[in-house]
Amino acid sequence: MEAFERVAVVGGCGHVGLPLGLALADRGHQVVLVDVNAAVVASVNAGQMPFLERGGEALLARVLEAKRLRATTDARAVAEADAVVLVTGTPVDEHLNPNVGQLDRVVDGYLPHLKPGQLVVLRSTVYPGTTERLAARLAARGLAVDVAFCPERIAQGFALEESARLPQIVSGATPRAAERARELFQGLAAKTIELSPMEAELAKLFTNSWRYLAFAASNQFFEIATDHGLDFHRIYDAMIEDYPRMKGFARPGFAAGPCLFKDTMQLAAFSSNSFFLGHAAMLVNEGLPNFLVEKLREKLPLREKTVGILGMAFKADNDDCRESLSYKLRKVLAWEAKAVLCSDPFVADSTFVSAEELVRQSDVVVLGVPHSAYRGIDLQGRLAVDVWNFWGTQNGGKA
Repeated sequence: MEAFERVAVVGGCGHVGLPLGLALADRGHQVVLVDVNAAVVASVNAGQMPFLERGGEALLARVLEAKRLRATTDARAVAEADAVVLVTGTPVDEHLNPNVGQLDRVVDGYLPHLKPGQLVVLRSTVYPGTTERLAARLAARGLAVDVAFCPERIAQGFALEESARLPQIVSGATPRAAERARELFQGLAAKTIELSPMEAELAKLFTNSWRYLAFAASNQFFEIATDHGLDFHRIYDAMIEDYPRMKGFARPGFAAGPCLFKDTMQLAAFSSNSFFLGHAAMLVNEGLPNFLVEKLREKLPLREKTVGILGMAFKADNDDCRESLSYKLRKVLAWEAKAVLCSDPFVADSTFVSAEELVRQSDVVVLGVPHSAYRGIDLQGRLAVDVWNFWGTQNGGKA
C-alpha cells in the first residue's frame, strides 16, 4: 500500500475510471480523478454520480468526506501520483480498423507530467501489442516508468460489486511492472491472474468477442424460427429445460454497447480480417433491427403506422446509450413508418415521451431494452415486438 499511496486515474469520471477510483479510495489510497469534462468533475466533487452505478453515490459521499478522493481538470495532478491509470482504449474507426491515435494523443498530452518511477496502467481494452508499444514510446522519450495492462472486465452499473468479486488479470511490459501491477490490484480484486501483455490484451478481446458471438447465435436462431412462423422462445425454453449443456445459451436481443462490437472488430483486424465468425456475428447482430422492421412490413402497412420504441439505453436498467441498437432501429423506422416515438425512464431526452403516452399514440410497440419498469406495462392491445420474450404472454397482440 505504501508504494501506491497516491493514484491518479486519467479519464477518471467515466464509466470505467470512476468506479475504479472509488474502489481504490475506499481501500485507503489517495485518489485524484483527472478528466477533461469540467461539468462532470464538478458533479463528482459535489457528491453526485454522473451515471448509474450500484452503490456509487453512497461510496462517493463516504470517500469525499474522508478526503481520499477528488476530481480535477488539471493535468498536472498526475505528477503527484505513484501510479497513473489510463482508461483510454483503442476504438475502431469508420473502416473498422483500430485507432491507436487516440491513446497516443492522450499519453502525449500527459507526458510532461509523468515522472520517473511511476507505474502507468492501461485499464481499457487495447489493440494487441499496445502495452509494449507504449512502454517503448515512453522509454524512447527517456521516461523510466513501469507500464502495465490490467483490463477491466465488469458489467456496466455493477463495477463496484464485481471489481471486488472477480479475478483481476494483470500484465506488465517487464517483470517489475507486472509485480507492481499485482501489488496495486491485490487489495482490490478477489485474486490476480498474471499473463504476458499480449496474452492479457487477447484475453479481453476474446472475452467480449465470445459474448458477441453468443448473442449472434441466438439472434440468428431467432430469425430462422421467425422466418418459418415459429415462436423461437418455445423452442428456447424446451432446449434449456433440465439440460445443463445449454446453460450458457443466451437469449436473443440487441447486442449493443461500447465494447462488444468494437472489440470483435479489433480482433478481426488483429487476425488480418480472417476472423470470419466475428464478421458474421456483426452482420447478424447489427442486422437485427432491420430484420424486425422487415417482419413488421410483412404484417401491416408500416408507412401508415406510428411505431413506439420502449427503451433506448443499450442495456436494461441503465442510462448508457452508447452504441445502442435502439437508435439504429429508430433510424430505420424513421424511413419506413409514418412516425416514431421513443421513451426511456433512465435517459434524459426532450424528444422522448412517457411510456404511457408512447403506448397511447402508437400502433406498434417495440421493446428496445427490457427495463424492469416495463414489466407490468399495459400495452392496451397494441401489436408488440418483444425479441427478448420479456413480456411472455402477458400482453396480447405479440408479433
